[in-house]
Amino acid sequence: MASTSKRNHPEGQAAVLTPALQALQQRLGCVFSDARLLARAVTHKSFGADHYERLEFLGDAVLNLGVSALLYKQFDRSDEGDLTRVRAHLVRQDMLHKLAQQIGLPEVMRLSEGEAKGGGAQRPSILADALEAIIGAVYLDAGHDAARDLVLRLFEPMVVESTMEGWSKDAKTALQEWLQGRKMPVPSYSIVETIGKAHEQTFIVACALPDLNMTVTGEGLSRRAAEQAAAQAVLARLQSTQSTDLPKAGKATVVVKKKRI
Repeated sequence: MASTSKRNHPEGQAAVLTPALQALQQRLGCVFSDARLLARAVTHKSFGADHYERLEFLGDAVLNLGVSALLYKQFDRSDEGDLTRVRAHLVRQDMLHKLAQQIGLPEVMRLSEGEAKGGGAQRPSILADALEAIIGAVYLDAGHDAARDLVLRLFEPMVVESTMEGWSKDAKTALQEWLQGRKMPVPSYSIVETIGKAHEQTFIVACALPDLNMTVTGEGLSRRAAEQAAAQAVLARLQSTQSTDLPKAGKATVVVKKKRI
């Protein structure tokens, strides 16, 4: 990137730095010295030969290292097994897909006409791979520190607000235990919306806690994954709220929806 890289490629910068890619740079918090790398990172193989797959290979390794370092620091008393389990959760496809949506990758993906018409710009596998490719592109353009900083910007908010207990247990089980330990009824789950074609659906599920007058939604590529996401969001909310501040029965229901772009 311009501020950290010694390389400069004005011809490549002028050739591919479209307004959409400029906006993506702003969302990423990165300015590429060689913008061709960014263009390649958002190019699917259906579009042309200069696509993101090699960058994805590199980015996957950088991502795992960055997330590992973040977890090592955040959960300094956890063993290898716990850290490995949390890392696997954070770098799985549906998590990367959500992050890719949040930074607006569907708006900039370069796909063949057929792939685009088939919904490729929203396909979880494509968006997850492209996000890894962007991390790889940052690594090549500006080095490890810049790529690590990008990984931190993406993942640190999820990690610093969580606990190892919340990650280690199945979220639905952990929430049920939390409620039962306080002699409260277990939550109910219901599908709010289903988006997409039958073979590539995204489920939005509501997790309702009537005694707390709270309803929180979560998204997933299956109903089970959406229920887990909703339960995890409820746990995060409960753990960050003092018991005296929790909603009282009779007040309006609080609906917290996970951001989706």
